[in-house]
Order: sequence, then structure tokens, then C-alpha cells
Amino acid sequence: VRIVESGGGVVQDGGSLTLSCAASGNTMALNCMAWYRQAPGKERELVGMTSTYGNTYYEDFVKGRFTISRDSSKNTLTLQMSSLKPEDTAMYYCAASSGYVCLRDNMDYWGQGTQVTVSS
Repeated sequence: VRIVESGGGVVQDGGSLTLSCAASGNTMALNCMAWYRQAPGKERELVGMTSTYGNTYYEDFVKGRFTISRDSSKNTLTLQMSSLKPEDTAMYYCAASSGYVCLRDNMDYWGQGTQVTVSS
């Protein structure tokens, strides 16, 4: 499975940005798809995840600001980000798993990441 992210860039404080993720290859068994991020000097953290069953989870720090959308027929995942803050600056990664249960630590496939920079 190959994961490719796109859509990163530089945006001003309070602005919006949409990231996209596309999975290709042997995607039939994929259940979980998720967005993570890693800021310089910090550990990678989960942003949110969704399953093919329609359940979507968000970390508290993005609730109400970020929205995850998935098109299972196209194996794509979107992260719509609004009200961005400088602390949202990070490399954003898309990940996927064929696991039955979506857990933050059991992703099997990862993209290379796309950089998001929020300027103050």
C-alpha cells in the first residue's frame, strides 16, 4: 500500500487549509485511516482517525476546527483545517491500517508527510 499526502503550505494565523491523502495498491483490506502530525522537537501525535464503519475520532486539540472526510470508494482521506494556530505548525502524515480496531499505535502504512506552517 502506498500513501501520498498533498496540500500542505504556509497559511496565516486563523486561516484554513485542506490536506489530501490517497492510498493505492492493495487497499481492499484497509479499515482505518488517520492523520498524525509532528512538530519540530516533539513526538508524533494523532490528529484524528476514521474507520470504514463510519466512526471518526478527533483529538481534543482539534475538535471543532478540523474535519476528517473519507471516500472509501476512492481510498482518499481529507483533512479540512480551519482557525489554524501557529502551534498547528507541523509535518502532517496520513496513515492506514487493516486492523479490525483502529488504534493510534497500530498503523501499518505511512505517507512521507506534507508540511503545514502557520505564520503569526
